[in-house]
Amino acid sequence: MKSLLWHLLVLFILLQPCLSFADVQLPAIISEHMVLERSESVPIWGKADANEEVMVTLAESTARTKAGNDGKWMVRLNLRDSGAGPFQLMVKGKNEIRISDVVVGAVWLASGQSNMEFMLKTSSGADDEIAKSRNPHLRQFRVEKAARLKLADDCKGKWVLAGPETAGDFTAIGYYFGKRLHETLKMPVGIINASWGGTFSEAWTSMDAINQVETLKIAEEARRKLLAEYPAKKKAFVDQCAAWLYANQREDRPSTNPKFFAGEQVSTVDWTGVTLPGKITGGGLPPGGAFWIRKTIRVPKGALDHGQDFKVLLGQITGFERIYWNGERVRETTFQTYPGEGNQCYFPVPSRLLRVGDNTLAVRIYAPAVSPAIAAAPDRFWAGPVSLVGPWFVKAEYELPRLTPSVLATAPQAPARPPELMAGAIFNGVINPLIPYGIAGVIWYQGESNAGRAYEYRIAFPLLINDWRQKWQQEQLPFYFCQLVNFRSKRPVPAESEWAELRESQSKALQLPKTGQAVLIDLGEADDVHPRNKKDVGERLARLALAKQYGKQIAFSGPVCESATVESGTIRVKFSHAEGGLVARALPATYDVVSRIGKTAPLLRNSPTSEVEGFSICGADHHWVWADARIEGDSVVIWSDRIPHPIAIRYAWADNPTCNLDNGAGLPAAPFRTDDFPALTAKNHFGPGI
Repeated sequence: MKSLLWHLLVLFILLQPCLSFADVQLPAIISEHMVLERSESVPIWGKADANEEVMVTLAESTARTKAGNDGKWMVRLNLRDSGAGPFQLMVKGKNEIRISDVVVGAVWLASGQSNMEFMLKTSSGADDEIAKSRNPHLRQFRVEKAARLKLADDCKGKWVLAGPETAGDFTAIGYYFGKRLHETLKMPVGIINASWGGTFSEAWTSMDAINQVETLKIAEEARRKLLAEYPAKKKAFVDQCAAWLYANQREDRPSTNPKFFAGEQVSTVDWTGVTLPGKITGGGLPPGGAFWIRKTIRVPKGALDHGQDFKVLLGQITGFERIYWNGERVRETTFQTYPGEGNQCYFPVPSRLLRVGDNTLAVRIYAPAVSPAIAAAPDRFWAGPVSLVGPWFVKAEYELPRLTPSVLATAPQAPARPPELMAGAIFNGVINPLIPYGIAGVIWYQGESNAGRAYEYRIAFPLLINDWRQKWQQEQLPFYFCQLVNFRSKRPVPAESEWAELRESQSKALQLPKTGQAVLIDLGEADDVHPRNKKDVGERLARLALAKQYGKQIAFSGPVCESATVESGTIRVKFSHAEGGLVARALPATYDVVSRIGKTAPLLRNSPTSEVEGFSICGADHHWVWADARIEGDSVVIWSDRIPHPIAIRYAWADNPTCNLDNGAGLPAAPFRTDDFPALTAKNHFGPGI
């Protein structure tokens, strides 16, 4: 036995050089197939032993350094005059690393939320584009999602070349952006895809920057306090709830045969009709117990194309739910797992359970205290592209007697749900590991998750831009962003709009140098926050980069309001970026509701006799009406017979406006307003509950 232990010890000692920190190490992004920025100062960095000498070579460029006492090292290569390659990168310390197939060209960081994350394979025209996508000079590094409370040094991901086997998983916008740059610049293009759906801008901003804004700093401290306190509060709730249910004989009695209620062939003859979202009461239903609701959902073929995730959003359910799709359980929440007040029931349906045509959605709601209900806005109640608003069937599995007010008052209340993401968390886990990788600039598509706090975005968005510039040590790092598309139902009369205010806040970021905005007000869909046309989005961003970064003489912006003058009963607006003249684009007979299933709706004009559609106008009473408008040179004259003394106008000021002002290059005019009336979202701020 002693001999065996001795030999194991010797083996362990001999292996130490292989296992030690002495070997030079590189971050994930510095790896095979990478694209390096064509620049005179390209960072290459990693870890080694303290004070270890490191040499880095790529083609004719070599740099040397020593690791610091913490083992970190960095060199900068001069690749300003480098060819495209491919090259081999050699990193030599006590060991040697050789990285093959390295090319030199333009590198862009593509970041934001779900519309930037949206993959090529789910976009319009995907099959044809993917089939012809083979291009060894167009590459993507997709950063694996990671939220961290502390700064991370590295991330997970790998570089891949565009081709029929891989391009489908590229960010669609980044793909089309990179393709256009490659075609025009004739150099390799690398897209670093760091995107994450459903995220707010503060999560992408470093805590260094968040702490510079007192309101954001205080709110984040409250959020972190809530997170720290939640486990103890949640345990107390679970214990109290179990005791209360037992004491009042209201414990659940799970179904012995759930298919009797959730099966696909269940007859609903003796079920009660109910309209949802709303309360699940009336029709002889008991005040408490276990209830089943069900609905047949007709899934169109387009909803299942390309393996796109099929998700269901049921809003806030009063009670504890168990959900079945086509007779199989797909989700369950109990009082032990209930995340707290405000929880949104949102889940994917496994692809194996989906089929084109009729599908059955059944939900069991255990409601031990108060009657069950579903609270959801109509546009937040859906299964894939199918609205769930309207008639459902409901049946009680068993009933519980009504509680007296005094007993009901003793029912434990779940603690407030902690935030899913903290400020700085995505910066820490996704962005920081990329710094200081050499990039030409950033393309950004985000804002949907900040729309409820749209006015505050005029602070939060520039904060993020300046933060990233500081972290990359590039004061004028190009930052080109997408303005939010048109989305949600069309309104028959002018109204206030969170999305319009968010677009305005985005436009205000143009006051920063080296920024640009791709206006997308003509590319959205009423019932799909993820419109499938990503080609035009990528190409509009590419126009910005080609014109502003690479000096190409092309139009990069649609018309932008330059000045507004009140004349006799009219308001004249002069526009810049009227290349090719102002144009009233012909309006179609229908507009897209959900393009992937071919769903459209008739387009009703707000100003049927007007040359230009999309303007509203008001007088001193601030009452807005639709306006008539005509083009005169580089100006538009706006009026309404109902407003003899106008003071302000708005253009495309709605969630989903009907508008048609373009320039000769076919680029749409940016939404704007000439008033400074109080914003709808002015009092909404980043806080613990977000």
